[in-house]
This record gives sequence, C-alpha cells and structure tokens, in this order.
Amino acid sequence: MESINTLFEKQKNYYKQGKTRSIQHRLDALEKLNDAIKKNEPRIIEALQKDLHKSEFESFMTEVGILYTEIEYVKKHLRKWMKPKRVKTPLTHIGSKSFIHPEPYGVALIIAPWNYPFQLALAPLIGAIAAGNCAIIKPSELTPHTSELIRHMVQETFNPDFLSVVEGGVETSQSLLEKTFDYIFFTGSVPVGKIVMEQAAKHLTPVTLELGGKSPAIVHEDADIKLSAKRIAWGKFINAGQTCVAPDYLYLHESIKEPFLKAFEQAIKELYGKEPLNNTAYTHIVNEKHFNRLTAFLDNGKLRFGGKTDPNKKAIEPTVLTDIKWDDPIMADEIFGPILPVLTFDELPDMIDEITNIPKPLALYLFTENKAVQDKILAEISFGGGCINDTIYHLASPYLPFGGVGNSGMGSYHGKSSFDTFSHHKSVLKQTTRFDIPIRYPNTKNGLKWVRRLLK
Repeated sequence: MESINTLFEKQKNYYKQGKTRSIQHRLDALEKLNDAIKKNEPRIIEALQKDLHKSEFESFMTEVGILYTEIEYVKKHLRKWMKPKRVKTPLTHIGSKSFIHPEPYGVALIIAPWNYPFQLALAPLIGAIAAGNCAIIKPSELTPHTSELIRHMVQETFNPDFLSVVEGGVETSQSLLEKTFDYIFFTGSVPVGKIVMEQAAKHLTPVTLELGGKSPAIVHEDADIKLSAKRIAWGKFINAGQTCVAPDYLYLHESIKEPFLKAFEQAIKELYGKEPLNNTAYTHIVNEKHFNRLTAFLDNGKLRFGGKTDPNKKAIEPTVLTDIKWDDPIMADEIFGPILPVLTFDELPDMIDEITNIPKPLALYLFTENKAVQDKILAEISFGGGCINDTIYHLASPYLPFGGVGNSGMGSYHGKSSFDTFSHHKSVLKQTTRFDIPIRYPNTKNGLKWVRRLLK
C-alpha cells in the first residue's frame, strides 16, 4: 500500500485533469459501484456477520439494499442536478443574467463508523462520486472484516487515483486529517467529531459531521399502544441498539405506562423470541469495551425486563429500565446499545423543558394522533430529523435530507442533499455588453440620488 502522502497527491493530480467532472464519468462510476456491491453481496453479509453477528435480513435491509435504492435515485436525477440553475436577477442588475453552477470540491475524505460499517462508508461515497470528486475512504478498524472487504472491493473496481480506501486505527485517521482535503465527511461520536472539526479548521476545510445524541421516543396518552410498542421496539433493538438514530430513551405519558410496557415486552418477544441471546438473527455488541460500558448501566433504576448478558458472545438482550432519573449515569450520554431507560410525564411543557435542557438530539419520535401535540413538539424541540408514529424510517427516504443539529452534527445527505453536500454552488452573474448603466459610476450627475432610489 502506497503512503498516504503519495495517494493524496495522486488524487489531487487526477482531479486536476478534469476526468471526474463529466456526466458520463459520474454515471459510469455509480454503475460500477452498484455492480461491485451486487458482486460482493454474499461476502458483505458474511463480513457483517463476523464483525457484528448481523443476520442476512438485517444486513441487506440496513446496509446493502438501501445503497441500491440510493444509487438508482441519484443516477435518475443526476443530469438535472448538474445543470447550471438560472435564478432571478434584481432590477438593479438590468441587462444581466444570474446562474448557480454546482462544481465538485476536489478530493474528499470520508471517515466511516463501525455500527453500519458498510452502508455508512459507501452512502457518502455515492454523493462524492455524483458531485464529481475524488475520494479516500477510511473505514472503521473496529469492524476489520468489513473494512478489508471495502478496501478489496474499491481497489478491484476503481483507479486508486480516483477512489481509494485506507485502513488503520487512530494514527491513520490523524495522518489523513493532516492533509488539506477539499471536503471531510465524518460519521461517528461527538468527541471524535470535535477532533475532526478542529483539524479541518487548520486548513479551513468544510465538513459534514454526522454524530448522535440522546434521541427521545415520546408516547402520548392517545397513541396506538400496540403499534407504538412494536415500532419503538424495532427501532431501538435493530443492530442491538447500535444505531445513531435509535430511540435512546422513552418518555411515556403516565396514564399509559403500564399497558405500554406490557405491550412493549410482548413486542420484543415477537421480534426476537423468549431467548434473544440464542437468536441467530440478533446482533451482538461490537467489542468488549463497549460491552462492558453497557453492562455497567444495568443497575440504573429498576430492571423491568431483560438484562441478561453473554460475555462470550458480547451480547445483551433487549432491556428496559424504569424509575430512571436524569442524574442516572445512563442518561449522561448516548447509550448506543440495547438498553432503554423509561421516564414518564403528565404535562407536555414539563417534558419539553427536560428534553430541551440537554443537547439537541439527532432524532425524535412522537407517537400521537393529536395534531396540536404534534405541532407543539415540532415547534418547541429542535432535532435533526424524525418521525411521527414511527421510528428510523425517515433516514431511508432519498427525498428527506438526513443530518443533525447542534451537538448531533452539521450538514446533511441522502438523495439530492448528498450531491449538494459534496458540491460547491458557484454564483455567476453574466452581464450584457450591449449597454451600460452609468449610475453606478462615481462621476455620474445626480448619481447618489438615483442610487438611493434604487437601493432603498
């Protein structure tokens, strides 16, 4: 493997040649990526099973299938997105025309996380390719089988001067961040996101940060209890809770607490069986460090159900904790595991105050049929994105930008937002030479009077 310095310089030179800018190059690259995923699909599923014990169903749904959909959508609309867009021109600029030209940034760095190690490495890459950039991908070292597969797949499919993968740990990431990339796309934790932004600031490099946070699921008194329980259980425990937009904690209206928790327990049994630790379709925790961090939370509050662990498998069954207080350790940071703390509320304003007292979450899920309640929550709580009467589904739509706000991140992607994220939108005014308007020049008689009239 050539050095990071050499690889970076080769990509810089390749980009300067202009080969990545044509519509045909972009479409061909997207098609090659799609074909490579299809060709390697069995190996992808095998790698995810080895790294995270993901089932074939979950791997395809959350890591592979979503990429097919994204590529197809981008290919369908790319030609339109690439065209310069004419916009209005004010009366003060009579004789001119105004355009916005999307252009690629250049060489992009994509740093991927371990929780969805395949999808979250390649989903940003789709946007980078579509916008006409070169790119270096840094997969997570915590999922080594998937990381190696991504490297092999990209190396086999693309010219390394165009797209490359660099494997390694923290030192590799640090070396990459020392380079003057034209764009950085990072998905991961808030503490590491701050480091990435700090390094990017040294070169004034624009960044997208896809982070996380404590995303609430709120169940109001009028919610469909059985359906809400099933959808929250699915959203929380898919990938064993190792999802940046998973419901991090549950806020139940006091009046429906008991019937909801009974329905929730039943939903978990229906999804994962009576013994989830023996279910081959249930994902495990990524490593021992995270397993130990999560098991330390099990004595918080009161164990309602679940709580069993298997250190050999690094697995924790779906767990619900009640009698939780905001000063409990489990409420300090994002949980990122299959443990769901439950709080209750009587009055909406009190619950809203508590949620808005902590950093803005990446997602919020509200279960109610009451339009006034929906409007109040949407108006008074800031969050990256979310659902009403569902969980997680919003991130799978190419029509909805996906991203955070505040501590949960900055910037967004998916669909056209991916193209826009990896594009600089260059403003161009084309002026006529058929005539000239003299009032802008300082030697015009009564020039100031006319300027005041036009610019008031």
